[in-house]
Amino acid sequence: MAVKGLIAAIIQFLTQQLEDGDITADSRESLEVVIQCLESAYNVHESDAPPNFNLLEVYKSVVKNTKPQAPEATPEAKAEAEKLKNEGNALMKAEKHHEALANYTKAIQLDGRNAVYYCNRAAAYSKIGDHQQAIKDCHTALSIDPSYSKAYGRLGLAYSSMDRHKEAKDSYQKALEMEPDNESYKNNLQVAEEKLAQQGLNNMGLGGNAFSGMDLSSLLRSPALISMAHQMLTDPTLQNMVSNFMSGNVEQGERMDALLEAGQQLAQQIQNANPELIESLRRQMGGNPNDPEPPQQN
Repeated sequence: MAVKGLIAAIIQFLTQQLEDGDITADSRESLEVVIQCLESAYNVHESDAPPNFNLLEVYKSVVKNTKPQAPEATPEAKAEAEKLKNEGNALMKAEKHHEALANYTKAIQLDGRNAVYYCNRAAAYSKIGDHQQAIKDCHTALSIDPSYSKAYGRLGLAYSSMDRHKEAKDSYQKALEMEPDNESYKNNLQVAEEKLAQQGLNNMGLGGNAFSGMDLSSLLRSPALISMAHQMLTDPTLQNMVSNFMSGNVEQGERMDALLEAGQQLAQQIQNANPELIESLRRQMGGNPNDPEPPQQN
């Protein structure tokens, strides 16, 4: 069906050329033959073209958005570019990130088909905090070499730095598909997953690091907590509040007020009954995930 639609669009374009194009009589005759052959071979007509579809405009749009491929570098240019890259790597180790960035840019100007130069420049951009440019360079590197795992690793690092943990997770997963034994990618993927989960908790209003580092299984087996929960569940006032909330006999706003009141009373009862438990919980809260490890320089 898609093929017939395309052929019909071609016939439509050729018919427009017959009507509007400045062509010779011989060319006109040739176009008419081509149109007849296409109609006969594919059993389609101009009217079968997709509605509001202009083949010429689609072609112009594709050409406009297609970046011209960098020309093949000469052996001399490649050698000079490699020298500049190595100097850039040394500058990165010396934490001279802006100077390294300039070196990588010169290498790209000499040899724009080398994915490594874009990937290394992405690392320099990340170091100076320009994560958006780092992402752009990583994508360019991957357009040159789709199997370049290090570019995916640096892409994940840039996304993580922008708190875009879903994209970071996807990038690290891609990197691991290509290097399954890479411990750095494994660790960074775990960090991205943890931050993504924490982001979900924050969106639910459960607080930043409220449960980080807590031994919840031991906490839930605590005799003090079990006893306290039993006392509260048998409390007539709390039971009445929960019953009002679940009954549906009150307005939505009143139900929310009842829920909040029940929560506040529950928290107060826990505080009054066992302040030591509350203090223990506070001590266990917190903890920061490790920062992702940047991939090593090429």
